[in-house]
Amino acid sequence: MVSVLNTVDTGHEDIIHDAEMDYYGLRLATCSSDHSVKIFDIRNGTQSLKADLKGHYGPVWQVAWAHPKYGNLLASCSYDRKVIIWKEAGEWQKFYEYNSHDSSVNSVAWAPHEFGLILACGSSDGSVSILISNPDGSWEVKKITNAHTIGCNAVSWCPATSINPALDPTSSARPSLPPKRIVTGGCDNLVKIWKEEGDRWVEETKLEVHSDWVRDVAWAPSIGLPRSTIASCSQDRRVIIWTSDDNVQWNSTVLNTFDDVVWNVSWSLNGNILAVSGGDNKVSLWRENNEGQWICISEVSKGQGQMAGNEQRAL
Repeated sequence: MVSVLNTVDTGHEDIIHDAEMDYYGLRLATCSSDHSVKIFDIRNGTQSLKADLKGHYGPVWQVAWAHPKYGNLLASCSYDRKVIIWKEAGEWQKFYEYNSHDSSVNSVAWAPHEFGLILACGSSDGSVSILISNPDGSWEVKKITNAHTIGCNAVSWCPATSINPALDPTSSARPSLPPKRIVTGGCDNLVKIWKEEGDRWVEETKLEVHSDWVRDVAWAPSIGLPRSTIASCSQDRRVIIWTSDDNVQWNSTVLNTFDDVVWNVSWSLNGNILAVSGGDNKVSLWRENNEGQWICISEVSKGQGQMAGNEQRAL
């Protein structure tokens, strides 16, 4: 049984599109079609509004917290074609604004902190921008043009964790950082994996299973095991689990076909539980069992106070 710990009255005046907890689970950022981003302190079952950030001129689709080693930084993206990075310096204020996309910016994701302060942005203009913070305070931009025809809906980073030497008897050297990789999903029904080579990003793999727009992608956190896992969801009502031992050859498994469009997928911190939400107003939690089957371990519908885990579904 999974209980709902807290319900937050955000005071937004329109649809809420995203809600993200910070690294320590003490702050909640929300964004809405009312053009605003709000930040709340969440402690001991109580909430207090700490900031109401105005800077976008259209619906704000997504927010993302940076790792705390870089301070209190929050990125937001909007239909107004802008990405704004907000920083808390006493008060929350605009730290950097990027406005070089030609259409709505739908997704933002910070790179693993080991790589530096780097933000990936996916846009309806079909491109993906990589924003890199330099030591002198300036920002460098690299762009993947035509990443997805019609548009890019989601972006997620490959973990920076290398294979644990204790799990790889052939490795005696101290583990080094792996190459930078991102996964994207688009309106061309494709999931794509991109790899940084020198000063540019190249398409490494194209994954074709979905039959409609891919709405979200999520690369699972790594605990040092020699396997990568990605979840993708689509308007075809399916969630696909992709696995690979070398980040080149990928195998696909249909986790489930749902009753409505699936909008979001999100992994737990250790990468063994997947949360799925969609147009049926339900959030379900899934875990892979020892036989390789994905089991629904909990589900909550809109308005319910608890997730009932008594009905488990095996594929």
